[in-house]
Amino acid sequence: MNADTRAAALTFRDATPADVDGLVALVESAYRGDASRAGWTTEADILDGQRTDPEGVLAVIEAADSRLLTVERDGRLVACCHLEHRGQHAYFGMFAVSPALQGAGLGKLIIAEAERQARETWGAREMHMTVITVREELIAWYERRGYRRTGRTSAFPYGDERFGVPLRDDLCFELLVKDLA
Repeated sequence: MNADTRAAALTFRDATPADVDGLVALVESAYRGDASRAGWTTEADILDGQRTDPEGVLAVIEAADSRLLTVERDGRLVACCHLEHRGQHAYFGMFAVSPALQGAGLGKLIIAEAERQARETWGAREMHMTVITVREELIAWYERRGYRRTGRTSAFPYGDERFGVPLRDDLCFELLVKDLA
């Protein structure tokens, strides 16, 4: 299957409250627990506990200047990503692809569509995201998509189990930026 065939088979739409349970299950499956080990985006070796919860996903869906894109193939939820308008840039987060489909090129298509939508919908000149600094393989993947490391870091929310239970004490986020102009 070539990239055009994969893209044609995908449907992008904004999430609704009816999608919350499916989105939570998707995000959890991509990042937490043994099921996440089927893909390469797992955080199971650095974080335990939850990645998100229904209240957090619903808040993203209902927030102003925010879109939670769902990606479906043949009517089945296979990926999602969050876009938030923040002035001259858009923030990209909550990116999850079903572990069984990771490594097949879907991520590249989805991030390209998210960038296009941020540019066309909000006139965003840059896309920003934060990634846990110890996730070197993931950072390298984003760098291959044109994102650059800034060296600007922010603290991991230790003690707030809504974001997981850290299995190590050296976690922090680094800001990655891509020019969309």
